[in-house]
Amino acid sequence: MGTFFYVVLAFLVGVLVGWFIWGRLRGELDSLRGDLDRTRGERDKLRADSDRLTGELNACGKTRADLERQLRDAQTGGAKAASQPPAALMSTPAAAKSAPAAAKAAPAKPAAKAAPAKAAAAKSAAPKPAAAKPAASKPAASTASAAKSSAAPKPAAAKKAAPAAAKPAADKPDNLRRLIGIGPVNEKLLKAQGVTTFAQIAAWTAADIKRIEDVMNFDGRIARERWIDQAKLLAAGDEKEFAKQFPTAGTASNT
Repeated sequence: MGTFFYVVLAFLVGVLVGWFIWGRLRGELDSLRGDLDRTRGERDKLRADSDRLTGELNACGKTRADLERQLRDAQTGGAKAASQPPAALMSTPAAAKSAPAAAKAAPAKPAAKAAPAKAAAAKSAAPKPAAAKPAASKPAASTASAAKSSAAPKPAAAKKAAPAAAKPAADKPDNLRRLIGIGPVNEKLLKAQGVTTFAQIAAWTAADIKRIEDVMNFDGRIARERWIDQAKLLAAGDEKEFAKQFPTAGTASNT
């Protein structure tokens, strides 16, 4: 009887000790499972952040490549525009060349008139006696010198007048950066095309807009930002209406 009692007591003690140990082990196991789940969550979060950063890095790389291409195209367009000035500028040297050519051709007429005068003087002096020859030669010489003196100032006057006519009245350049959409880079490209005033922009035609947009690598931006409407108001000096229609434009510089 005593032995059975001790066996039952030992069995109960073993069950209690096993239950206690199992409880502790189960708690630690649950803790380890929680740590594992938390670690997995952090790992997934880090993977998501890594994917997001990779996408942003790729987008930045594409943006940088596009900006470099636009800058390279703008520099190429600026070089082409500098090597080929507009037709309005090319017409000035032609007028300057034609003016000196007309000035050079002008003195030929007095010389042609002087030649018949000399011939007439020589014919009138031929039938007269030898004593009358000196008297006749003097008027001929005086007429020839008068013809030369009257013909000489004309080339000089023509040459002086030609450069004055060849030089066009240069308009004072305007601050193009007052227009919405024109910053330092666009202002530099426009000046390379010979555009320096609001009046020039206000007078653009459809062909001019296409030419400027091809050079500046735009696509309808001039119409969207209403460059011509802005330039017309500023060229007319209507600052009040300009400020009313375009309140976001700067008063001195649109940077």
